[in-house]
Amino acid sequence: MKKTLVSPSLLSANFANLQADLNIINQSEADWLHIDIMDGVFVPNISFGFPVLEYVAQLSKKPLDVHLMIVQPEKFVNEVKALGAMMMNVHYEACPHLHRVVQQIKDAGMKAAVTLNPATPVALLEDIIQDIDMVLLMSVNPGFGGQKFIPHTLDKIKELRALIERTGSQALIEVDGGVNLEGQSHLPAVFHSLDCLCVGIRKTAELVVLGLVQAVKADTHGLGTAVLQLLGHLLGNQHAVCSEYRPQAF
Repeated sequence: MKKTLVSPSLLSANFANLQADLNIINQSEADWLHIDIMDGVFVPNISFGFPVLEYVAQLSKKPLDVHLMIVQPEKFVNEVKALGAMMMNVHYEACPHLHRVVQQIKDAGMKAAVTLNPATPVALLEDIIQDIDMVLLMSVNPGFGGQKFIPHTLDKIKELRALIERTGSQALIEVDGGVNLEGQSHLPAVFHSLDCLCVGIRKTAELVVLGLVQAVKADTHGLGTAVLQLLGHLLGNQHAVCSEYRPQAF
């Protein structure tokens, strides 16, 4: 089974007890920590600034996947670098000189990613796809949590995969927005088509179940226990997450 990287989003953390949620992620099988920075201009919301992120960077043991939903993100390359970020992610729509910004990010020693909003065509990446390390496809309109997954994202994933293969690019594909198990039949296709999935901290375990449930049904011995142990690491409450699947899978 292909391994899909999981990048839980700090935006869904409990900021009254941020250290506790970061400890959950640190002890989990999650691969990265996704950080959304919003300015209230490029998107209609404000998240948090660099003083908070300096604290997060000190506590996080996961590579930082920093997503700037702001105007003029190139002004903050040095600040993101100072966090020790693995990936700096900028929006295509916010960078009229995208190639220059990508080179600035790489010159700073970070991996460079580009995000597309839902209405931005994949084809616009044709001239930059070989220079970037990852493409993030927004599957909701950025700015707020709790939105529903936009189904057309599935077509964009296929288009992007075709572009990557045709050009020989090594870029990963990440999807962010509306990814949960609440009656959404598209999710198996999403999970198995991606390199990386950005989810809320409290949704991470659900996606592990989604990716493994078919295998669990085929082999109820051993794998079911392994899934429970993994979920315990992810959320610290394995029974609440697994209860829906236990009669069928375990």
